[in-house]
Amino acid sequence: MPRLIPDTGPQRVLASSNFVYTVGSGMYLTAGVLYFTQAVHLPAGRVGLGLGIAGIVAPALGVAAGHLADRYGARGVYMATLLIQALTTAAFVLADSFWPFVLAVCAATGAKAAGTAARSPLIRHYGGDRPQQFRAYLRAVTNVGVSLGALAAGWVVQVGTLTAYQLMVIGNAVAFLVAAALLFLLPPVAPVAEPVGGPRWSALRDRPYLLLTAVDGVMAIQFKVLTVAIPLWLVGATEAPHWLISGTMLTGTVMVVALQVRAGRSVDSPTAGGHAYRRAGVAFLVSCSMVPLAAGVSAWAAATLLIAAVIVHTLGELWHSAAGFEVSFTLAPPHATGQYLGVFGLGAGLAEAVGPALLIALCISWGRPGWYVVGALFAVAGLAAPFAVRWAQRQRSARPSSLTRAQTARAA
Repeated sequence: MPRLIPDTGPQRVLASSNFVYTVGSGMYLTAGVLYFTQAVHLPAGRVGLGLGIAGIVAPALGVAAGHLADRYGARGVYMATLLIQALTTAAFVLADSFWPFVLAVCAATGAKAAGTAARSPLIRHYGGDRPQQFRAYLRAVTNVGVSLGALAAGWVVQVGTLTAYQLMVIGNAVAFLVAAALLFLLPPVAPVAEPVGGPRWSALRDRPYLLLTAVDGVMAIQFKVLTVAIPLWLVGATEAPHWLISGTMLTGTVMVVALQVRAGRSVDSPTAGGHAYRRAGVAFLVSCSMVPLAAGVSAWAAATLLIAAVIVHTLGELWHSAAGFEVSFTLAPPHATGQYLGVFGLGAGLAEAVGPALLIALCISWGRPGWYVVGALFAVAGLAAPFAVRWAQRQRSARPSSLTRAQTARAA
């Protein structure tokens, strides 16, 4: 990262809050499923079902929370989502059967999606001339925080007792409370006035933006390749040593921390974002074509192929993230940043819900051909992105004239 500390006070507050939040999230991401299966003793299939339900239900809350942040002030709404997430995460210690688990995880996941959308107007307001670049910085901070949280979770898994797991859950909730408390240091952001005569839920009517959301959602399945598909393929189909799973994760994390801000510098317009999506699709196709080659070869050859595939994949991840930051912010009107970013999060939420099952079915159950199909899916989505961006740009340029006509009709 070119700078370890942001330029302005508000940016430092947002970065500090984000760091504390992601340390807590890193603990849950690493050992949350193990808590419910090993400590609470819920069946793994039931845990997977509950997480899938939460992944489907939660993203819709992001749209509503984003709209509230636009209309009533982003800081207060964002703090409220963090407080709700803290309370619902703490409730995990009481979730000793399936339905209480489903309720708690749906509420916590919904608050997380709502918080992501509610934070977007703050990033836009305090992010400087290019909030997309500050968003890239926050993603690098996120990877550092998640890595530290994962280290703490490693101790919990090693101890393996119910008490240790419950301490992890409470620590996660406390991290969310601290992240919310830090936001008191952030000056509040006044709501942006809504244009007269415009539709109230404009993001849900913006068809080009919805298409971009769908394209980004397809490509967001790539986040599960490193965490689901490659580990399962490494263990089940290759001779590579199992410790290489940690090596692949560490390689990707270090690359994101070091290169995400740099990758976003050249993605400075929606057109550049469309091209970055296309490059990402090609990178994912190449990496997904390399992974199946690791089966049936020696351990050192498999390890070399898998690490090379992870490096290529992470390059695509950097371009994909930079493109998403650029188009989602630039093509969202200032008066509806939270609402639009909430809609944009629907794609990633859907990928979170269906991605693991899809990758397991194609890449693991089907085997080699499935990897090529997944790679082709990413490539097609990347090729479609520039066309969706151009459509969105044409509609955005026509938007002021349409609002003017609406205001004139209202005045008449």
